[in-house]
Amino acid sequence: MTDEIPDIIAAGLKVLFCGINPGMTAAATGHHFAGRSNRFWRVIHLAGFTPEELQPQEDHAILRYGCGVTSVVKRPTARADQLSPEEFIAAAAEFERKIARHAPHFVAFLGKAAYSGLSGQRDIAWGLQPTRMEGALIWVLPNPSGRNRAFGLDRLVEAYRQLCLAVVATSNGDDFVKPVTR
Repeated sequence: MTDEIPDIIAAGLKVLFCGINPGMTAAATGHHFAGRSNRFWRVIHLAGFTPEELQPQEDHAILRYGCGVTSVVKRPTARADQLSPEEFIAAAAEFERKIARHAPHFVAFLGKAAYSGLSGQRDIAWGLQPTRMEGALIWVLPNPSGRNRAFGLDRLVEAYRQLCLAVVATSNGDDFVKPVTR
């Protein structure tokens, strides 16, 4: 098993998707969002970030579309609730340096817990946040994990599509693939 999954990141990305931490399947395969029930790759495609649905083993291809992937905490767990508050605190400074170094336009946290763990905020709304991180706009999206029963596929796609449209609106016409209508 991989101890941690390397970031898929480059300078100046449109969106850096940020999960809470890798799941056990992702750690075992070395690929982001590799869990059988994880809907990340399907959702970002249907929302308009990629022209086709990427497979976890193709995770590096996301860079071609101006997007990257990272996580707040690098330690894999079976469930995100197995992380301690101290792990988020310990990860915060390095995470902010990563954002400063790579300067993505948006940092999209996948789940309120990911952003809450870093910011210490408890009352977090979905969508664009009122603060920035090292100059990057912050957007909070529902977690695409299959364990997130509160958000079915259609609701996930709509939430992610709102980010895609915001990115298109702020990127001077350099847009993504058109969102898929279902």
